[in-house]
Amino acid sequence: MGPAPPLQGFASSSLTPKNENSLIPDIPATVAAVKNPTSKIVYDEHNHERYPPGDPSKRAFAYFVLTGGRFVYASLIRLLVLKFVLSMSASKDVLALASLEVDLSSIEPGTTVTVKWRGKPVFIRRRTVEDIKLANSVDVGSLRDPQEDAARVKNPEWLVVVGVCTHLGCIPLPNAGDFGGWFCPCHGSHYDISGRIRKGPAPYNLEVPTYSFLEENKLLVG
Repeated sequence: MGPAPPLQGFASSSLTPKNENSLIPDIPATVAAVKNPTSKIVYDEHNHERYPPGDPSKRAFAYFVLTGGRFVYASLIRLLVLKFVLSMSASKDVLALASLEVDLSSIEPGTTVTVKWRGKPVFIRRRTVEDIKLANSVDVGSLRDPQEDAARVKNPEWLVVVGVCTHLGCIPLPNAGDFGGWFCPCHGSHYDISGRIRKGPAPYNLEVPTYSFLEENKLLVG
């Protein structure tokens, strides 16, 4: 008899005993290989073939898929950003409340009217000549929040201020207090005819909102 053929890896069935009279029962090929070591093991070459990383005939398709995916992601991000920006934009009714037009023709000299702008009261006072002189006679250096009257008005006849006390947000009373301007009954802050804090716990002058004169008797707040 010729020599036995070489063994084909650990999976070769030749390592498993075939003798029916053998005292060793059938065992797995791997166990038989361990019990019967041999140097004649031959590996099939097809188990060790190496393929190139990419098929040139399919590169165009791969590029198409990758580019298409990137385009979809970019479009999705753009849509999300656009949706977020639009959600932050104010609606027409909100924009309408952002500004307020006031007719000044019915306001008498020496009186104050209160209008509502952005949920806050706004005091509009038509000052007399005496009021203007009094506002400009104050020593600015003696004020807690130093401001000249000219820096708080666009037309000396009209004073426009937000009617919220700068202490704790109460609404001051017009034409009251020790300085002829406003008095806050909550904690006793006194403001003068220019809306400047003169006495009491409030730290700052009454705020001057953004406003402009559209015509001689038209005021636009906001």
